[in-house]
Amino acid sequence: MSIIETQGLSKRYAAIRGEGTLAVDQLSVQVEAGQVYGFLGPNGSGKTTTIGMLLGIITPTGGSFRLFGGSSPAELHAARQRIGATLEYPNFYPYLSCRDNLRLVARVKGREEMEVQEALDVVGLAARQKTKFKACSLGMKQRLALAATMIGDPELIILDEPANGLDPAGQREIRDIIRELAARGKTIFLSSHLLHEVERTCTHVSIIESGRLIREGSMDELTSARTVAAVGADMDMEALRLAVTEFEGVSNTRVLDGRVLAQLEGGGLAELNRFLSERGIYASHLSLERQSLEDAFMEITGGSNGFGEVQ
Repeated sequence: MSIIETQGLSKRYAAIRGEGTLAVDQLSVQVEAGQVYGFLGPNGSGKTTTIGMLLGIITPTGGSFRLFGGSSPAELHAARQRIGATLEYPNFYPYLSCRDNLRLVARVKGREEMEVQEALDVVGLAARQKTKFKACSLGMKQRLALAATMIGDPELIILDEPANGLDPAGQREIRDIIRELAARGKTIFLSSHLLHEVERTCTHVSIIESGRLIREGSMDELTSARTVAAVGADMDMEALRLAVTEFEGVSNTRVLDGRVLAQLEGGGLAELNRFLSERGIYASHLSLERQSLEDAFMEITGGSNGFGEVQ
């Protein structure tokens, strides 16, 4: 069953002069029930605008979308009652405690207070529930926002940059919570520009750039598109990289952690090993490795010869 389906969805912000800004351009994506769907793109690519349209905060200027199969105003209103969502910057009452903020959320949603304690337990804030929001760390604020999305037992959870600004420990906490929600059968739509977090968390992903869809598919489809060979030898790494580059079918070579990584289009490791040995180079390490989402992203978007880091 399709939970989210957009068809040519567009948003152009008006300007006093000129054509304005096209934030989302003919976007067509589909999210199925049970998926942890990564909505991936650099900052300013249209992710938050798309979420705003899905939630009814922003009015589209073109195209259409369905939530839980419905597209009429009445159907979309009913569908949004089945959604829990948090935007990039959590917004709570600063002088109320974590628990009291969630109690207000529960009251607005018409839910029982018992759900507040369960949500605090899931996100690991039970011991800090009396802490005022203004005294919370960024990680605690993000976890509280996740707890708020859980109240009402939504079927779809939409998260906009939930790990943004967090240190590695905080990112791991958020990742664990998302996995817990997925294990409970929730469909999750996760907007992010953190490739490593999306790769570790999501089952499916779409990549957008300048408001346009570049690629959509399962995580396996995107990261298995190319074979990456890792080569090590007792010699200068740059000289080894240049030698590997001469092998037919090799592209996008780089040196990382004392090895040469190269995308391998044709042939295999045996042929590459033979090619190197014929040139007097004897590999001490030779293996095939899965292409990372970072590699796929940079290749798809045309950056850094398929390798690099997106901040």
